[in-house]
Amino acid sequence: MRRLLFFIILIVQQGFSQIEFRNDESSLFDQQTVYGTSVLGPSISFFDFDNDGWDDITVPASSTRDFRFFKNVEGTFEEINIGISSDNIQARHVIWVDFDNDGDNDFFAPSDLGHLWLYRNEGGNTFTDITDTSGLPDVAIPYWGSSWGDYNNDGILDVFISIRDADQIQGNLLFQGNGDGTFIDITSDAGIDTAGYITFCSSFFDYDNDGDQDIYTANDKCTTPNTLYRNNGDGTFTDVSIESGTNLYMSAMSTTVDDFNNDGWLDLYVTNFYPPFEEDATVGNAYLINNRDGTFSNIALENGTRFDSIGWGAVCLDVTNNTNKDLYVSGSVNGEDGRLSSALYLNDGIGNYTITTGTGIEDDDFISYSNAIGDIQNDGLQDIVVINASNAPISLWNNTTVTDNNWIKIKLEGTTSNRMGIGSRIKVGIGEAVYYGYTLCGEGYMNQNSSAAFFGLGDATTIDYIEVTWLSGMIDRIEDINPNQTMTILEGSNPLNTEEFTRHEISVYPNPTTNTIHFIYSGNLQTLDVTIIDIHGKVLKKRRMINTNQEHNIDLSNLGSGIYFLSINDTDKTIVKKIVVL
Repeated sequence: MRRLLFFIILIVQQGFSQIEFRNDESSLFDQQTVYGTSVLGPSISFFDFDNDGWDDITVPASSTRDFRFFKNVEGTFEEINIGISSDNIQARHVIWVDFDNDGDNDFFAPSDLGHLWLYRNEGGNTFTDITDTSGLPDVAIPYWGSSWGDYNNDGILDVFISIRDADQIQGNLLFQGNGDGTFIDITSDAGIDTAGYITFCSSFFDYDNDGDQDIYTANDKCTTPNTLYRNNGDGTFTDVSIESGTNLYMSAMSTTVDDFNNDGWLDLYVTNFYPPFEEDATVGNAYLINNRDGTFSNIALENGTRFDSIGWGAVCLDVTNNTNKDLYVSGSVNGEDGRLSSALYLNDGIGNYTITTGTGIEDDDFISYSNAIGDIQNDGLQDIVVINASNAPISLWNNTTVTDNNWIKIKLEGTTSNRMGIGSRIKVGIGEAVYYGYTLCGEGYMNQNSSAAFFGLGDATTIDYIEVTWLSGMIDRIEDINPNQTMTILEGSNPLNTEEFTRHEISVYPNPTTNTIHFIYSGNLQTLDVTIIDIHGKVLKKRRMINTNQEHNIDLSNLGSGIYFLSINDTDKTIVKKIVVL
């Protein structure tokens, strides 16, 4: 009876959607579309590398095959040659990144055999190898993955390179981007531990909602814990792994980031080897829910996502566009020993997950590593590409689910922030409901997802608003949007707030602050309405002040660390300033 009741509830929540995935190797890939052989697995990219609006696929080089580039031509894939070669060196990872903010995507790849590739996009599918002049390391160490973010909020992307050194001698590396194709090693100066951690991968994300990007690393073999570095906002990081509860001892293989429970705070999903190598190590995959106080709790056992297999890549997606965020996990076993080879976990809407059956995707019994999400046909349904081992063909799981649910895809273009809009928060408001997204460049098991942020909308026919909070602090807000389209939002095109004013000026200091801000406003009004607002739009303080051209103080000591906004209303204009509380 309980199973029947769950099935009925599930059907209602999915909006009567019939979930179906089809492995479309016959029309999109063939039996020769393979990575090759290697010990442990490579990554994969499902990213629109030529900016034509269609998600392409890039495969790393193996010891037997070069890099491979598959251009999406309106729903089918054609392999193209863009002049980038591995010279017969195996790569672990490929990622597209606009490091020079010129609007096209440049190419980066690391190899565990001690090689890096950095190609600048000159436009028109023409690339120049600038590895030797980039300032990136040229020593033979086991580079594995990379993630890109803007740690110092200067509008230029930086790179964190994961080093999987089994001898635990060489540590991970953080390089500051200069925006011209050159980079500076700031690992030690930034407070990143130089000890070796056997790190597979990392992600930049803002776990404490303070407006800058923190870093989480996934470390292998249970010998060193996973690491969370908090960004101090001054160009340095502090290791907060222990106090945050993220210092898991496990064979960690992914850093999947999303707001799983849709509360405005980013969570983590980390895959693992089961059974664990050590008695006291984490069992199975970890689902780390953000407690919104600087700590995380692993609830994988309680919500059904522990996997209990050899997990590798994991992606968060809304399979049916019903607004619930589901999970897909790849594993490096074929299922013959009873451990899962893969799992599509369906979210019931209240945080419980169940492995789906009868969808086609459960037929995925390959030994698999990395996976990524994109949109093959631009139909708003998220598809999954999976890179498999042992010369098995790549799996391209085409989401052919029949549903009436609506969707929106959002692409970002930064102007003051980095051009890709990496590190931006996105809010989609429909009635009383708000749905949250965050932009990354490098996540999961070294994968790269589509540049578009996907939002399932259920049966909503109108989006009340979309808000983007950029790393610069600028907030753009667009209202009354029709669903079932891809939108590109340009930073500053629809400002909710601005730091520059033509009629009046405001001075706020210190910023960042720990407990008090002082401000002077040059307007001539006798009274002024002042409001402190959090990033979700909730009013925390409201005061009316007089003698507006004098200095005023506001006590913020009761607020937690994070980003807030000082809103000043002088009757004919509202001015908003971003405040960072440490």
